[in-house]
Amino acid sequence: MDLFAPYSAPTPIPFGMDAFKKGWYTETGSLYSDQALSMKVEKILYHKKSKYQDILIFESTIFGRVLVLDDCVQVTEFDECSYQEMISFLPLNSHPNPKKVLVIGGGDGGVVREVVKHPSVESVTLCELDEEVIEVSKKYLPFMAKGFDSPKLTLYVGDGAEFIKNHPNEFDVIITDSPDPKGPAVCLFQKPYYESLKQALKPGGLIASQGEQFWYDRRLVKELIKMCNTLFPVVDYGASYAPSFPAGQIAFLCCSTSPDTNFREPLNKFSYETMKKLELKYYTPDVHRAAFALPLMIAEEFQLKWENK
Repeated sequence: MDLFAPYSAPTPIPFGMDAFKKGWYTETGSLYSDQALSMKVEKILYHKKSKYQDILIFESTIFGRVLVLDDCVQVTEFDECSYQEMISFLPLNSHPNPKKVLVIGGGDGGVVREVVKHPSVESVTLCELDEEVIEVSKKYLPFMAKGFDSPKLTLYVGDGAEFIKNHPNEFDVIITDSPDPKGPAVCLFQKPYYESLKQALKPGGLIASQGEQFWYDRRLVKELIKMCNTLFPVVDYGASYAPSFPAGQIAFLCCSTSPDTNFREPLNKFSYETMKKLELKYYTPDVHRAAFALPLMIAEEFQLKWENK
């Protein structure tokens, strides 16, 4: 089976038809379309097809405001902190001095909102392909889109995969906030993209990418880790609790150009006072460490180190 070939999934059901039944939204766009997640809908706030994808935002009874792209839930107001904070601070606090950061994807502004909080970060560049996601997020998801107001931010609307090819040795940290590997996003899970990421990093630079999750996507993740091990001296995989994602979990593929990097022990350990000042909800130094404490069967299958202390 080719992990990066088009998935043998049924034709997606258009929004506004059978995706909504009796007041519920059901996500049928998982990687293999063999499981579903349903949310009760209070009100549809926005629905339109942009140049690149279907964009849907609705109000849920429990999850608050929900952003859906091409029938896949991207973020919810209820648990977005578990994604935005972790994909940001796992790499930022594993780097000794992250001054210049690049975020690819993340048009909702959530990752930028977190990255600009870091005391060492001086500048952030965001590359988002779909400008309409940015505009819609500013209107309907202001709790995340406030990241766009930071003076540290430079916004680039365009293809992030092409952008990095023209910026060698420029960034300390690169974060890829990508959707699932379908359609245009498939390239963000392939070796040429990771080769370009490596070239765009300064010496000692590191990356963090949306890494699916290890229950349903185990085969894909295993191949990603195997591929990254051919490019980077340090590769690790950390997970986060996220009830709005399949299996209640999302994870992050972390790679470093420095053999001295240890993603499992944060270099910058935020104090309680700092975490409250930064308005963090999910991330702590202990949560950072725990993210990499994978089940034994997963650590063995992914060939990641496991220590009995």
